[in-house]
Amino acid sequence: MSTQKAETQPYDPEARGLRLVPVLLLLTVVSGLIDAVSYLGLGHVFTANMTGNVVVLGFAAAGAPGFSIAHTLTSLASFLVGAVAGGRIAAWRGGGSRRTWTRLTLAAEALLLGASAAVAFAAPDATATKYTLIAVTAFAMGLRNATVRKLGIPDLTTTVLTMTLTGLASDSRAGGGTGVHSPRRTASVVAMLAGAALGAWLVIHVNLGVPLLITAVLVALLAVTASGRE
Repeated sequence: MSTQKAETQPYDPEARGLRLVPVLLLLTVVSGLIDAVSYLGLGHVFTANMTGNVVVLGFAAAGAPGFSIAHTLTSLASFLVGAVAGGRIAAWRGGGSRRTWTRLTLAAEALLLGASAAVAFAAPDATATKYTLIAVTAFAMGLRNATVRKLGIPDLTTTVLTMTLTGLASDSRAGGGTGVHSPRRTASVVAMLAGAALGAWLVIHVNLGVPLLITAVLVALLAVTASGRE
């Protein structure tokens, strides 16, 4: 009676850890939390969703009450600087281990969000606190967005949902498509909604520091568990 040896998969260090799809979905939850903090607690400005920020800048420029040109420009500029930094890191590390590169960027984001939480707890009412939180969280989101773009995981941008919702509708069976990516797209929408709802509740009923601390802890956990595989 012949025996067959079970084929063993070659060792792949990039596959160790949490796959990138759930990592990016959890980062989408973080984005919802961050935008809840920034929009509700920092003066009607987004620090993750830059599409919304450009619209907000138009509102502020037109003199609409409750919007600030200074706050919005601070967010946009900080996000762009963060994206430049993310691009440089991708150029430096992107040709090597994707797992190491992803974890390095997430660790930097966790540190930035942790610093934001510390500032929010230490000086919640200081004028400089608002600008500091806007600048640091927007920088962190720019850094992450540049990395996510380079990773190239379809339908998971982590910060904006316009194209995700478009794809969900147009590629559905009702739209003449197959709906093959619908679960991932739906999960992304639900993740953003959940993060925004939790963040809003915490900002309204607790303070700014708690949601920022939650984001820092969550991203730190992802920084030590993320793999390099989709």
